[in-house]
Amino acid sequence: MTAPLFDTDVVIIGAGPVGLFAVFELGLLDLKCHLVDILDRPGGQCAELYPEKPIYDIPGWPEISAQGLVDQLMQQIKPFEPEFHFGEMVTELERTAEGGFRVRTDAGTTIKAKVVVIAAGGGSFQPKRPPIPGIEAYEGTSVFYSVRRMEDFRDHDLLIVGGGDSALDWTLNLQPIAKNLTLVHRRPEFRAAPDSVNKMFALQEKHELTFQQGQVTGLKGEGGQLEAATVKTPDGEVEVACTRMLPFFGLTMKLGPVADWGLNLHENLIPVDTEKFQTSEAGIFAIGDINTYPGKLKLILSGFHEGALMAQAAKRHISPDQRIVFQYTTSSSSLQKKLGVI
Repeated sequence: MTAPLFDTDVVIIGAGPVGLFAVFELGLLDLKCHLVDILDRPGGQCAELYPEKPIYDIPGWPEISAQGLVDQLMQQIKPFEPEFHFGEMVTELERTAEGGFRVRTDAGTTIKAKVVVIAAGGGSFQPKRPPIPGIEAYEGTSVFYSVRRMEDFRDHDLLIVGGGDSALDWTLNLQPIAKNLTLVHRRPEFRAAPDSVNKMFALQEKHELTFQQGQVTGLKGEGGQLEAATVKTPDGEVEVACTRMLPFFGLTMKLGPVADWGLNLHENLIPVDTEKFQTSEAGIFAIGDINTYPGKLKLILSGFHEGALMAQAAKRHISPDQRIVFQYTTSSSSLQKKLGVI
């Protein structure tokens, strides 16, 4: 069977919010996009790690869930008919004789493009596994490293382990629906937002959850189903009944193959200019959390801004002799036709 071969204007590596919005900005300029993502669906870390978690700093949305934002972006780019390659990782990137690029994935897909946009967030990422003997036997059945559906934890004896924002946020969000909830952290000081910590201790005072200082050293259960965890505390070992466990020990970020593409790197990030968001290689751009420049803020809205400027530069790179007329979607009938609103 012949491996798939595609030809397009732009390959976007990463289908998180910033990569998705780049499709919109590029589409307004008549540039067709293919997106490659190692995950099995759009949304990047938003969809993978905290789909039901609210986001409060998206302009025009006082509050929107991470998955809700992804859904809205997918709706917004629908008129431009992007093509997605999910469950694939880009392994090779090379220039063609014509000056464009040839991208290959680990699934054998080959895509020829005039421009490459790296919107891969922090690179490939995976949760850090806590050093608990035998935890692998419970993973995916009763031990989870992210919350995709809150309902999956309803009426369970829930054990959350960690002291950062993720651990405290999910403690507060899941406490109302859990049968019982115990939060374990190795010390009484937390790295999370002070307001979240105060709310957690307030719930403890009302006996609506349990905070246990210590470290999980063992798990009990059969067939992948948790029954209890052993916690080493300052006063000795205790057993905590639990049917679900959420360890939040952070993420391991790796650039993966991006590190081998000949780009200038700085501390595993890709330096770019703030006019074009172009890398050290002409025609290769980087937007979102994977890039770095003076004053960089790792915010989704910053990535949206970067995508807009990148799209203009990508268009000039692809069509250097074409005069690009800047237009507003509110007043341009040609843009409104592209969007299907007239």
